[in-house]
Amino acid sequence: MSKKSQNHKIPIILDLESSGFDPESYPIEVGICLPSGKRVSSLIYPAESWVHWDDMAEKIHHITNEKLLQHGKPIAKVAKSLNKLLTHHTAFAESWVVERPWMEMLFAEAGQEMSFQLKSLDSITSDEQKAIWEEVNTEVVARNNLQRHRASTDAWIIQQTFIQTAKQT
Repeated sequence: MSKKSQNHKIPIILDLESSGFDPESYPIEVGICLPSGKRVSSLIYPAESWVHWDDMAEKIHHITNEKLLQHGKPIAKVAKSLNKLLTHHTAFAESWVVERPWMEMLFAEAGQEMSFQLKSLDSITSDEQKAIWEEVNTEVVARNNLQRHRASTDAWIIQQTFIQTAKQT
C-alpha cells in the first residue's frame, strides 16, 4: 500500500511526556488518540530505579514529581491497559526515536511484552504532508486554543495535523 492510500486511514497516535531529555529520562505520562478521536491518558508512577528529574522538562509539561506520586498509575497497570487497548493494532509516534525506547523501558519494567506495534509517524506521512506539517500543526493548536505538552492533547494535535495535511495533499 502506498503512502498516499494510507493517508485516508486515520492513525492511532501515541505520545509520551518524560522526566527529562537525556538517556536517564523515563516516561511519566502516556497519551493515545484513537481513530474516533477518543483520547486516553495515564500518569505513570515511577519505578524506584527511575530517579532522573529535569526541572526544564517539568516547566514544559507542568507535571511535578509529587503529582506522579499522588496520581500516577502503577507501571504494570499502565502496560496492561495499553496492551488491552491496542492489541494487534499499530500506533504511531511523531518522536518515535525517543518514544520507542521509553515504551520499551515501561514494558520491561512491567515485565510484559507489547502486544501492539509502535512505528514512526514518518512511515505513513508523505513528503507533501511533511512540507506543510508545521504550518498546519500551528493552525490546529491555534484554532482549538490548546496547551501543548500533555500526552493525550499532543496525540490529538498530531492526529488532527495528520488528517488535515492528508486532506490538503
